[in-house]
Amino acid sequence: MIARTATYALFLGGSLSACSPVADADPDREELLATVEAAASPDPAENCLLMVWSGQEEPDVEFDRAHDSVEGGAISCATGTSPSQFEAAISALRDAAQSGNKARVLEQIGIPLLYIDSTGERRELSEDQVEELFDEVFDDRVMDMLQRLDLSQMTVERDQGAFFELGSLWLVVDDTGRPRVMTVNRQALEEAAIAARDQTERGEGKPID
Repeated sequence: MIARTATYALFLGGSLSACSPVADADPDREELLATVEAAASPDPAENCLLMVWSGQEEPDVEFDRAHDSVEGGAISCATGTSPSQFEAAISALRDAAQSGNKARVLEQIGIPLLYIDSTGERRELSEDQVEELFDEVFDDRVMDMLQRLDLSQMTVERDQGAFFELGSLWLVVDDTGRPRVMTVNRQALEEAAIAARDQTERGEGKPID
């Protein structure tokens, strides 16, 4: 554990130095990076957050620490980005779905989009195909799910991304560090609805429409 911590400290120190050249030093950022470096911890989840923060201009340290743990493990370790980045993406999806604005929803979609219909047929859709099939892929049921997304209900799978409703919706972090919708699985959504109804009948869940 001591060796792992020492190795991490060397890595973190190098990454922080690379992110803050002396010639362009920003006093506020230098103070933040110094605080992050001083907080190096033997806790793997905390260290994942530290690595994520070292690559962000204005990390939301308090929010990230409070919300990093979800079903499946730490968001930062599983996805390589922070809970606040997922919260921003989820909030944008909720707002877009509530507005009913097709263009706003499409802004949150990664291309190609993997679409799995109710029979299990898988298709990778191009941007033109997503627009053409928008009403099928993002029907009322899916749009309702988007409006109810909550970070606390998210599950992560290491190196795979994050999902909701038994895999009905998958978000994957793109090259810019922004989580985007990469899979819509109608088959899983129907299975999630059946599971929710079963829970309701057993008195373990809330009624759904």
